[in-house]
Amino acid sequence: MATRKRPARRSVPEGSAPEPRDESLDALRDAARDCKRCPLWKPATQTVFGEGPDDARVLVVGEQPGDREDLSGHPFVGPAGKLFDRALAELGIDRAGLYVTNAVKHFKFERRGKARLHKSPNASEQRACRLWLEGELARIRPAVVVCLGAIAARNVLGPAFRVTRQRGTWQELADGTRVFATVHPSAVLRARGGDEARRLAYRDFVADLALLLDL
Repeated sequence: MATRKRPARRSVPEGSAPEPRDESLDALRDAARDCKRCPLWKPATQTVFGEGPDDARVLVVGEQPGDREDLSGHPFVGPAGKLFDRALAELGIDRAGLYVTNAVKHFKFERRGKARLHKSPNASEQRACRLWLEGELARIRPAVVVCLGAIAARNVLGPAFRVTRQRGTWQELADGTRVFATVHPSAVLRARGGDEARRLAYRDFVADLALLLDL
């Protein structure tokens, strides 16, 4: 497969981002690569944009890249991504057919020794990054959006949405796009109460994702 040639990096003032060169998804990705709309670009290795078919029927939104995603430049390739892949495989869903992205495109973290520990992006950081998610939604025009976690759900469904109360239920956007939310797979990995608690959390996560079988 031929590698897509990237345009030269653009010099962008802090607090801003370049305009996409055209209306394509590739142009949006290239513009996001040089985004400086919030300070998260400074410590991060790179922008981690969404990946998948530009005509995908299903668009999956997470929170932000993690350590492995930041280093590799690909979304959902760390432990949470592997659990997500496992759940999809159990349902017979091919991830290659999904477009997978995050609400925030840079990794926010704090250092503990050599480790980089995840920190949740704040409201201003999420607002700064929203134009990229909105651009992905506008260009791909999916039939279904899946929100993984509270930050993803609030960015798609609004601040009043509560994953704890409304997970696993169909919602609808103003343009008719169907949406549902579930927990982020990292929450399954962090479930307290030992192996049994994690087993039950994973079972419920898979049950929510099974809504995709309605398609």
